[in-house]
Amino acid sequence: MQSFKLVFFCPVASTQAVLRHLFEQFPRTVGRIGAYGGCAFVSRGTGQFVPLDGARPAVGAVGRPEFVEEDRVEVLVRVSAEDSAEGGERVGMRRVLDELRRVHPYEEVAFDVYRLEDFLCRSWTRRWIRAC
Repeated sequence: MQSFKLVFFCPVASTQAVLRHLFEQFPRTVGRIGAYGGCAFVSRGTGQFVPLDGARPAVGAVGRPEFVEEDRVEVLVRVSAEDSAEGGERVGMRRVLDELRRVHPYEEVAFDVYRLEDFLCRSWTRRWIRAC
């Protein structure tokens, strides 16, 4: 099992719909921490961008700076051998990213993926285990 932290930015009005969709599509993979599901950290901020020629912006106009109230969303993504049977953890993570791109309202989704180290941790069973 490999754990990743997925961080993406979303317009405030769409954040909960995008999260709900990811949680429903990947109930064992996205936002699961021990005996809890639907886990995420959401913080508010202002995103800025300038759509360039050829862009089809969901917000704003080509060539004009745009400032949008957005949420920074952080979720744990745990990819197991079952989740990525055809080619390892990268395939499982790509599935999550493809789905994020499909449901996100922006033409270009800003996101980061961080590979997390596997430290011993206390699981929901209150015992020390290897995978957390």
